[in-house]
Amino acid sequence: MGSIKGDLLIYNSLRGEKLVFEPLKEGFVGLYVCGPTVYSNVHLGNCRTFISFDLVYRYLIHLGYKVRYVRNITDVGHLTDDADEGEDKIAKKARLEQLEPMEIVHQYTMDFHKVMEQFNAISPNIEPTATGHIIEQIEMIQAILDNGFAYESNGSIYFDVEKYNETHPYGELSGRKIEDLIANTRDLDGQDEKRAPLDFALWKNAQPEHIMKWPSPWGIGFPGWHLECSAMSTKYLGEQFDIHGGGMDLKFPHHECEIAQGTASNGKSPVRYWMHGNMLTLNGKKMSKSTGNSLLPEELFSGENDLLDKSYDPMVVRFFMMQAHYRSTLDFTSEALGAAEKGYNKLMEAMKSLDEIVGGKEADSGQVKPIVDSFYSAMNDDFNAPVLLANLFEAVKLINSVKDGKASVSTEDLALLRKEMQAFVYDVLGLKAPGSEGDNRINPVMDLVLELRQQARTKKDWDTSDKIRDGLAAAGITVKDSKDGTSWN
Repeated sequence: MGSIKGDLLIYNSLRGEKLVFEPLKEGFVGLYVCGPTVYSNVHLGNCRTFISFDLVYRYLIHLGYKVRYVRNITDVGHLTDDADEGEDKIAKKARLEQLEPMEIVHQYTMDFHKVMEQFNAISPNIEPTATGHIIEQIEMIQAILDNGFAYESNGSIYFDVEKYNETHPYGELSGRKIEDLIANTRDLDGQDEKRAPLDFALWKNAQPEHIMKWPSPWGIGFPGWHLECSAMSTKYLGEQFDIHGGGMDLKFPHHECEIAQGTASNGKSPVRYWMHGNMLTLNGKKMSKSTGNSLLPEELFSGENDLLDKSYDPMVVRFFMMQAHYRSTLDFTSEALGAAEKGYNKLMEAMKSLDEIVGGKEADSGQVKPIVDSFYSAMNDDFNAPVLLANLFEAVKLINSVKDGKASVSTEDLALLRKEMQAFVYDVLGLKAPGSEGDNRINPVMDLVLELRQQARTKKDWDTSDKIRDGLAAAGITVKDSKDGTSWN
């Protein structure tokens, strides 16, 4: 690609190493990411995964690739045990709330989209649903049956893992040995339908009370959770495509089963590069609803929670997430978020200064290109956002030095720095400046608040003045008084 400075390396979970990225078709990238199961509000751990792959998507576009990004919505087939037994998560929620399953799906899909918009994540090119692709799933099951890697039992279809393993290594993605998996498999209700405990459902026969069900050649039923991603990725990206992403918790069994299903139906391993994002912790502990150590994005943005000391803007949270590599764990604490807020504000202040400083004809040359090259070298090293941020702050030092008259850059270098800083801060990292698009309604409100504060100061009503300033600070808005007037960010 024309603008690539060096090779792009991607850590391939299947191989356990960084590999030079070579797309199947030059100039084009097929990217699939496992989307949410829409039975509840999207949680922060999921958000981190989707923001990580938003970064991947943005950087590939920046490099000039034409990307088809597919991220599914799971609206059927994901059972409460994340296995082949239990109730469908969406059907269970619908029963508890006495709603239609599709009302639940719509409600939480809307919530998901709203949160992703708040985080400034770009929408995928295609967002297919499992219920919208029942025909494709049935066709894929039939192909797996025809190839001898599945069998029917009491109206359900199961994948024959041991038969598949005779010619293909089941467990290659997660590094598990099939002998160990068989030995460790628990006895489950309904297991008597299977030939072996490790086999997994492609299609489940629906009991009369089951709400979400469809006709198939094998009777009335519903698809298995693992199958939908295989069917939809194949439909929109082909039998083989470039990158498949998701959280590390999906590596086994979900992604392992995807590899098996794709290979068993089409005769080839479906994905070239497997990418897995790591999890979030909260105050040093695993996020868990059952223990109360859990936080929804809206609770984080509003400050209405007992786990952190204040509210945080979505852009501050996005900036904070970029401070850890997508394959590393990330711990949410008030201290870390507070530090991220300062860093974000410092970066945005520098971006504002960058628009105001001027270059000089007699200025030093050669300072800017190494900094710009470092942006690319960071992102080319498996999308290393924390190193990119460190390199951006090297640029911030230069910007501030020029602003303070301690250094100068040529007009040409300044143009390059502006172009690449804007590209990496806004287009690649996906950050927005405070008060930019989406925040415009707050401007007239802040004008009014600061006018009232100024009236209090004029009357020497320092209590009211300080109360306004401290109240805004608690909401994450900093008020600065100077000889030129009062400003906020």
